[in-house]
Amino acid sequence: MISMLLPGEKLNFSALENLDKRLSSTDEESNEKYEKGDVRIVTEQARYPLVSVVSMVTSSDYELNPEFQRRHRWDKTKQSRLIESFIMNVPIPPIFLYEVKYAKYEVMDGLQRLTAIHDFYSDNLVLEGLVEWPELNGKKYSQLPTQIKSGVDRRYLSSIILLQETAKTYDEAQRLKQLVFERINSGGVTLEPQEARNAIYNGNLNQLCIKLARNEYLCRTWDIPLPTPEEINTGEVSDELLKNEFFRKMSDVELVLRFFAFRQRPENPKGTLKEFLDTYLKYGNNFSIELLSQMEIIFNDTISLVYEILGKKAFRLWRQRKKQSNQSWDWYNRPGMTAYDPIMYVFSQNLGRREEIISKKEQINSNITKFYEDNYISFGGHSTTNISSINDRNKVFAQFLDNILE
Repeated sequence: MISMLLPGEKLNFSALENLDKRLSSTDEESNEKYEKGDVRIVTEQARYPLVSVVSMVTSSDYELNPEFQRRHRWDKTKQSRLIESFIMNVPIPPIFLYEVKYAKYEVMDGLQRLTAIHDFYSDNLVLEGLVEWPELNGKKYSQLPTQIKSGVDRRYLSSIILLQETAKTYDEAQRLKQLVFERINSGGVTLEPQEARNAIYNGNLNQLCIKLARNEYLCRTWDIPLPTPEEINTGEVSDELLKNEFFRKMSDVELVLRFFAFRQRPENPKGTLKEFLDTYLKYGNNFSIELLSQMEIIFNDTISLVYEILGKKAFRLWRQRKKQSNQSWDWYNRPGMTAYDPIMYVFSQNLGRREEIISKKEQINSNITKFYEDNYISFGGHSTTNISSINDRNKVFAQFLDNILE
């Protein structure tokens, strides 16, 4: 089925055509590539006195990503343990900066360390959970013994700076930033693809995806805590939300991005799914504000219609599951992309039939289990994200809905 896209929504994915060209080459070509300095990172190192970090965090010369900070906020104990490490002179990993302009930097990795040091020197951190220096628990920087304050003030934070000359063009800079960012460990945990996109391809579309990820119906169907009044008013998220791995990894934001991108995935089959989402977000950030406003309406209308028809379990599959010695059919205990992608896609293509769909709510629900049984290979087997599988799921679910609406 062909997507019904808004004027200006269709993107040109010709950039994907060259992806496969990087996958193979002769030894001679590889040697030439190395000698030319292709895909070679240019770096320098720097050391910052801890007391200077306060001015770094507040300076316009350093760009911090507030959304990444919001989702990966260290608690007071973890912040305190970092300060205790400085007191003990334990080696701390360097932070990574990217020089976007001369003497202008993005913080690629190390945001939480910078924030903890800033809060400490701003007297906003009351130390807690210290193990080697428990007598300092309950104290702020200004309340520390003189010798300990002087000792911490002598410490440095190291950095590795990726210089602007690393890349010759803007597109190459974006690609190399992504390559480095994805290979940096943050707190010992490799960053998820959407976390990397959020840092590298931040823009109007990315911000819209972040906003829509807190949609009430999306949260209900994916078991994500709903926005609290405090979050709505101040942006401060609850501890319950921070404990939700789906939120912390920005998987909720990727759900929204997938919805928009999959509206034109069938017509743009080249490249892996990850590459497709990267490229879509990169170019989609250039969409006009007017177009983004229309896309926002489509997402909200689609997820609300899906929820009205299928409820909280909208994206859970009816699957054949092995129970002890026999096979039986049952609802899967959590939502999945295999159901989310085609259901959202097909419902978005039928928003003009909203009232008709609502009138058939009971029939849709009473027949959907048989639909999954009849299409078990497409939905319940070893489903993949290759384009033929995506098109097949879209096609059979569209036919299911059409048959009921006839």
